Amino acid sequence: QVQVEESGGGSVQAGGSLRLSCTASGSTFAWHPIGWERQAPGKKRELVARITSGGMTDYADSVKGRFTISRDNAENTALLQMNNLKPEDTAVYYCNVNTDTRAYWGPGTEVTVSS
Repeated sequence: QVQVEESGGGSVQAGGSLRLSCTASGSTFAWHPIGWERQAPGKKRELVARITSGGMTDYADSVKGRFTISRDNAENTALLQMNNLKPEDTAVYYCNVNTDTRAYWGPGTEVTVSS
């Protein structure tokens, strides 16, 4: 069982920045891909960014050049640095840890970007 928890959400104006943090329990954190997804009101959940155990990253086109995903395996933490935020980035952001058997999700952290 892996416990996942997100933090760092909040309210910012357009153009601002936030850094989301994802902390997971367990001793095998370094082995697993980590993903950030988001769900805006009335919309489907979408992938924002992901990072492999080896540090390779992938981003949604809508956030490329603005968001950066990283991980600190020693701290069992993954970060999502979000710069130049736009109102359309408003959503609940979820972190997931993808083990060999299943994905574990946190409860989410809310991000609100005002124009």
